[in-house]
Amino acid sequence: MMYPFMTLEDDTEITHSDMQSDGRVKVYIETPDEEYCFRHATCYLPDYTWEDIYHYSKGEIDQFEDIIRSTSHLIMEFSQEGGFMNAANF
Repeated sequence: MMYPFMTLEDDTEITHSDMQSDGRVKVYIETPDEEYCFRHATCYLPDYTWEDIYHYSKGEIDQFEDIIRSTSHLIMEFSQEGGFMNAANF
């Protein structure tokens, strides 16, 4: 299951998975794009391994990694609580 985490001002969506049995969490980034429909990338925590990068520049990935690194403690916590909405008891 993927949980919504953050929406950026350009409509980029950042979502995350439940924590897997090996302690990893999938963070998925997706941006609507007129030419490509959606640009996307996947980052795995806690080791920040990137894969499946589709039409993002190195600079964009670096910016996303900065966002993920600065919020990784929240993502890791929410991944064990069923996402933000469940962790916040909404």
